[in-house]
Amino acid sequence: YSEVTNAIKTSKYNLFTFLPLNLFEQFQRIANAYFLFLLVLQVIPQISSLSWFTTVVPLILVLSVTAAKDATDDINRHKSDNQVNNRKAQVLIDRKLRSEKWMDVQVGDIIKLENNQFVTADLLLLSSSEPLNLVYIETAELDGETNLKVRQSLPVTGDLGDDIEKLADFNGEVRCEPPNNRLDRFTGTLTYAGQKYSLDNEKILLRGCTLRNTEWCFGLVLFGGPETKLMQNCGKSTFKRTRIDRLMNVLVLCIFGFLGFMCSILAIGNWIWEMNEGSQFMVFLPRQDGNNAAFSAFLTFWSYVIILNTVVPISLYVSVEIIRLGNSFYIEWDRKMYYARSDTPAEARTTTLNEELGQIKYIFSDKTGTLTQNIMTFNKCSINGKSYGDVYDYTGQRQEITEVKTVDFSFNPLADPRFLFHDHALVEDVKLENSEVHTFFRLLALCHTVMAEEKKEGELFYQAQSPDEGALVTAARNFGFVFRSRTPDSVSIVEMGKQRTYELLAILDFNNVRKRMSVIVRSPEGKLSLYCKGADTIIYERLHQSCSKLMDVTTEHLNEFAGEGLRTLALAYKDLDEEYFSEWKQRHHEASTSLDDREAKLDQLYEEIEKDLLLLGATAIEDKLQDGVPQTIELLSKADIKIWVLTGDKQETAENIGYSCNLLREEMAEVFVISSNSSEEVQEELRNARMSMKPDGADSVLLQKKTLGNSVKAITDEVVNGEYGLVISGHSLAYALEHSVELEFLRTACMCKAVICCRVTPLQKAQVVELVKKYKQAVTLAIGDGANDVSMIKGTAHIGVGISGQEGMQAVLSSDYSFAQFRFLQNLLLVHGRWSYLRMCKFLRYFFYKNFTFTFIHFWYAFFCGFSAQTVYDEWFITLYNLMYTALPVLGMSLFDQDVSYKYSFQHPQLYIPGQLNLYFSKKAFFKCALHSCYSSLVLFFIPYAAMQDTVRDDGKDMADYQSFALLTQTCVLCAVSIQLGLEMSYWTAVNTFFVLGSLTIYFVVTFTMYSNGMFLVLPRAFPFIGTARNSLNQPNVWLTILLTSALCVLPVVTYRFLLIQLCPTINDKVRPLQPLSTFRSKATPQFMRSFRTNKSSSRRSGYAFSHAQGYGDLVTSGRFLRRSALARPSGFTQTGRATTGFSPMGRSAGYSPTGRPQNTKAPDKEIRVIGDQFGPPKRP
Repeated sequence: YSEVTNAIKTSKYNLFTFLPLNLFEQFQRIANAYFLFLLVLQVIPQISSLSWFTTVVPLILVLSVTAAKDATDDINRHKSDNQVNNRKAQVLIDRKLRSEKWMDVQVGDIIKLENNQFVTADLLLLSSSEPLNLVYIETAELDGETNLKVRQSLPVTGDLGDDIEKLADFNGEVRCEPPNNRLDRFTGTLTYAGQKYSLDNEKILLRGCTLRNTEWCFGLVLFGGPETKLMQNCGKSTFKRTRIDRLMNVLVLCIFGFLGFMCSILAIGNWIWEMNEGSQFMVFLPRQDGNNAAFSAFLTFWSYVIILNTVVPISLYVSVEIIRLGNSFYIEWDRKMYYARSDTPAEARTTTLNEELGQIKYIFSDKTGTLTQNIMTFNKCSINGKSYGDVYDYTGQRQEITEVKTVDFSFNPLADPRFLFHDHALVEDVKLENSEVHTFFRLLALCHTVMAEEKKEGELFYQAQSPDEGALVTAARNFGFVFRSRTPDSVSIVEMGKQRTYELLAILDFNNVRKRMSVIVRSPEGKLSLYCKGADTIIYERLHQSCSKLMDVTTEHLNEFAGEGLRTLALAYKDLDEEYFSEWKQRHHEASTSLDDREAKLDQLYEEIEKDLLLLGATAIEDKLQDGVPQTIELLSKADIKIWVLTGDKQETAENIGYSCNLLREEMAEVFVISSNSSEEVQEELRNARMSMKPDGADSVLLQKKTLGNSVKAITDEVVNGEYGLVISGHSLAYALEHSVELEFLRTACMCKAVICCRVTPLQKAQVVELVKKYKQAVTLAIGDGANDVSMIKGTAHIGVGISGQEGMQAVLSSDYSFAQFRFLQNLLLVHGRWSYLRMCKFLRYFFYKNFTFTFIHFWYAFFCGFSAQTVYDEWFITLYNLMYTALPVLGMSLFDQDVSYKYSFQHPQLYIPGQLNLYFSKKAFFKCALHSCYSSLVLFFIPYAAMQDTVRDDGKDMADYQSFALLTQTCVLCAVSIQLGLEMSYWTAVNTFFVLGSLTIYFVVTFTMYSNGMFLVLPRAFPFIGTARNSLNQPNVWLTILLTSALCVLPVVTYRFLLIQLCPTINDKVRPLQPLSTFRSKATPQFMRSFRTNKSSSRRSGYAFSHAQGYGDLVTSGRFLRRSALARPSGFTQTGRATTGFSPMGRSAGYSPTGRPQNTKAPDKEIRVIGDQFGPPKRP
């Protein structure tokens, strides 16, 4: 391992490999390879009827534009890699700490980390500055969780401390598992000084973590660079192509086949003509030696391959890249997707996937930091039957909190000034020394596992293993019950200015079955009390019967809180008898040291003492969603987009957020919870859920072939009555993803309106996305904000979206699109995605139409020119047709067209559904386009042919010559396709109008110029059509022919569309007439989304323990968690007003920061509401 470095590489090319690799990738596109083949044909004089530069120039242009774009993307990846690889680390080399680049760190090096530094590589923790060699790390980049975690080194290595000599002499051997992507497991051994020590995950620091609240630590590098668990979870970068790209490849193959078919017919025609008619011309046009009719037919075949190549013009691919680039700029320029608070605009990090944004069927979303802000706020509470938190005016009407002044906590110098509360009644009851209110907050200040740190007087830093606990302790702090410090056997708090220390006798810790936590304390006066908090349903079962009336009132309050999507928690207490507790404590000691059934015996003791409790009340915490998340999810659901949440959080947390953000609703017929621990049980639960949704459904999974020539089978959508939800835990998901169960899981999940997968690893996220992608004919989108989302964003989903949030930039750097808030996803999909898809489909339909029409006329003309491969048009018209005459009008349509306005795209999300069903461009639409072109080419060839035959000019001279016919035909073609473009456009702008009329004007200007005497005199061979324009276009019958052909080309289209709108209108046909023209220019977000309230009939969802972990009680009482002894200090609490201390508070707006870092040290700027008033008034900063 000595040669394994710590450098990472996400780029694809270097200076030497760029050209060959990029060209190899580009020529994998069938059309590019085809034009290269055409170029080879054109350099053969015997078959080439067009100059070689007509192909080589556009081919080089296409390759250059694409190469420049790919180079730019890869340069950005190189910059990102270099930024990471060139970070500095302190490495122990030759008994000295030296500053080295990350990329130069090697396996086996010992490095020093300091507070707030990123972990350089996967390390074995050797020693730290903290007592008991603990370190505190933040793992947001790995698992999305911002609460701190604890790691501890082996005692034998912890004794090394920061002694450089001892560390340099360290001579141990580590044997461990090979590199893998398991973030939650590590197995290995350390052999040191003749002893072997076991290593597990608790002794490992993983790359991507951040060291917090630890002055320094030393670690031994175990894995570096691509072998670290972070990089192992990143997945491989894949080349993403849109559905339209894949369909285009199939269609291009069909076009090639059809081109070969046409050329074969014309070659056979040439052979027949040469056999029957050609011999009569040998006197005037003798054949070369050895050339016969068959050889002439063979040459004719390849000549027509060159002439008819415009069925797949290379300008198509240039135009596609320009359109995609333009639509990418629209995303980046959209002020509604700009987040002013963090100065973050939306960014299109790729330009090749825009139209696929209009076809999304499944969204896979992370939860923490993507749907939520990961900020817990204490919003409301119920104490002794009285509800606090809502504010009412003198008439009894509830007021909006934005209209109410916040509570003044100046009486409490230790209060967190960032904590906001609006109900003044609660603080008044605290000041009036209401005994129930005081007991309520005393419980919150005592019953927890939070750690407090006070480096300076009055500067309290709370570190909690769950943000819920931090929010509750912060609330108690502001209302006068300040948790100050703790030891293994005591808790010190400041109660209304008085310092009090409670003896901590026992912590009855949380677990997933108990769903509650209790502490037993002795007050300074010697009173024994048990304080308990937990899920309301669990607490209610253990209340004294005297609490029945209070239970009824509190239940009403809990229902109100839950109806607003808040996380509820019940609080209760009881006083204990000294004798009983002494006897209980003895039994508790015996049970805790028992070797048999220890947990069962402890649970029994806990049940015994946690009964006959007295109810105090309930708390309501808001896990703050990002602005507009419920509205966005509701809107996307109306667009028939299914949303799956894949989160590393616990089941209850994710489920609660599901209800809060309107993903799960009480109106659903049923929400299935899958939590079995074996493959058979999971399969049975899934089958039962499926049969509940569709009792008459067949057991066999319905499979069908995919339509794009792929042999992989797909599961069809099954219709069910009602809406259902599915929640599946991580261990059950592992079984559900097994080969024997995966189809049952997918089939059941796809019948549900919403799916939530909990406790999933980054790899499982990618596996779930891959499963849907494999068996469903649907486009998938993955959205997240942390490194744990990279695998599904970067390598699995069709489209990856990164949120630039609080979990680093790893997801953004790996994404295709990025922005700051989840709500911008509705703008990205329903507006930009749908417009991009619509524009691209219109572009392709029209482009194929105009080029097929142009090319088919060559085919008909072949029957009148002896199959001689003569072109029907002037060569300059062939050169400029796609380059100048029709390029700008179609680009104008493809960049500016809108079927409905920005506003109406939100008001009618059903407009998105046709994109999911491929209704705008498919094989069927393509063949309709080909038939339309065939009809138009017949009209555009035979009507001018008939009009020119035996026709004379006004002065009696003959005008039925080849050049006049070519001019008339090409003019008819250009006018007809321009009018057809006008019919395709839904939204005329000044630019579109200028492009269409300007292109026609340019055509006539160029034509008169090229057919002038002057150009002929300069280059006679290049400009042979001397005088044709002025001699033909001054004849009335020529203009009449142009008018007639244009009318006959357009009439069937107008008729068909009129009948279609009348008899079978689409959703677009129904919506478009509803909006006045002025709304196209209106950028306001629709008023219908102004307000949103969760259904009040929600059932309670207790939220306390949901982000809590078992085992922290043991850590607290053992002393392992304690950083350093608390300094003796006065309470610093006065009743006269706030002291002017140098207090730099912790916590975020109205709540608690789980990271323990200062957040928003200055008041944030007001956010510019770029979504208009869609989501109501902005919240207070």
